[in-house]
Amino acid sequence: MTLSSFFMGRRISIALIALVLCTVAVLPASAATKYMGGSPEFSATVSGVNDFSPGQEATVQVLIMNSGLSSLKQLDHGTIDPEDLPTTAKQVIVGLASGSSDIIIKTDPQMIGDIPGNGSPVTLKFTAKISESATSGEYQLPLTIRYIYLRPIEQETGDTFQFTYNKAEDTLPLEIRIHPKVRVEVLEETSDPLTPGAEGYLTLKIKNSGPENGRMVSAKIIRSGKSSVIPTDGSVFIGDFISGGVAECRYKVSIAKDALNKTYPLDVAVTYTDREGVQVTSQPVTIGIPVYGKTTFTVLSSSPALVPGSTTTLEVQYRNDGVATVYNAQARLTGHAPVETSENTVFLGNIRPGESATARYELKTDSTANGSSAKEFTFDSKIRFRDVLGNSIESDTIPVGVRVSQANQGTFWGIPMTLLFFIGIIAIIGAGAVLWYYHRAVKMR
Repeated sequence: MTLSSFFMGRRISIALIALVLCTVAVLPASAATKYMGGSPEFSATVSGVNDFSPGQEATVQVLIMNSGLSSLKQLDHGTIDPEDLPTTAKQVIVGLASGSSDIIIKTDPQMIGDIPGNGSPVTLKFTAKISESATSGEYQLPLTIRYIYLRPIEQETGDTFQFTYNKAEDTLPLEIRIHPKVRVEVLEETSDPLTPGAEGYLTLKIKNSGPENGRMVSAKIIRSGKSSVIPTDGSVFIGDFISGGVAECRYKVSIAKDALNKTYPLDVAVTYTDREGVQVTSQPVTIGIPVYGKTTFTVLSSSPALVPGSTTTLEVQYRNDGVATVYNAQARLTGHAPVETSENTVFLGNIRPGESATARYELKTDSTANGSSAKEFTFDSKIRFRDVLGNSIESDTIPVGVRVSQANQGTFWGIPMTLLFFIGIIAIIGAGAVLWYYHRAVKMR
């Protein structure tokens, strides 16, 4: 090979390498797909209940959908894929306005982030207060959606892409309906003294404070959660219930056995037929029902002294410390050694609050109950009675104190020997006085 041939081949190799490098430099590093058209397209509807009544605090549930589709797609253009699509709404803020003085929106605008085009719907909740004076009809609530979205642009250089966003605001109408309804207002409530485990009557005076006239109305009381006030007869038919009308209803309720001395909730509502012939149940209102503590009794009498080996009548005076009259009360005393009861159940009759009744028990004290000093014993007693509705109720245990006197020298026919001794001395003195007077009288003759 000559020197000229060697340099000629080397020049050709360098030229080929340069051509390849130029070709690589001209071709893009990778092909990118671009969407050159399209934007978010929003729609909104009320999901669930959209029928409300005057005076109600309502929850309006809104379903928002972005149905935007890309209108132009360009393949293999540029080298960088955009991070966002022009149909994606970013930094979305949604607010609901009232559009009427009859409706007050209490929820502030909500920021919900990004909503992609043709994606899943988004659900929001807004709280609205319906005015008492709101008239029947359909209301348009303006829903405002503020967001930004990508503006399609050309990629000017192979390694640079400038993201530019448009600001947008859409206002969509949401339709809700308001029509008059019956609304319950409890004006007055009275009840029997209600105690744990008992039943009683509850009287309510209710008013229809709504603008609607109700037909075929039934007023009912409903247990509020786990309240201790439990309806026994909880529905009263009152017929027509016109706007502004007042009705008085009487119910029977029972009180749980573990109820405390406090006020418990109870719900009140009405079921009626509206002007369209549809059966409707009104929004319940909650009232408080006072429940008193369990009926208790106090022993007023003092502890008597019993003599060993004797039979004694024990008088126990019980006072009704409750708030209700007890009927057909019976007291029972449970004795134990060394004292036994022969008649341990005594009828007391009716006892009004604050009044007392006396029970008389026959007690027999064992003669072996001797000792050098008096002893105190406590016996259990209970009172079973009926409430105003005839329910049988038993009181808690009522302690009764009894004292066994100091031991003596024995008895004769149940009479203590010490007492017989003194009686004997008095008899001897008396007999001596009689004999002396008799002899004196004889001498004077």
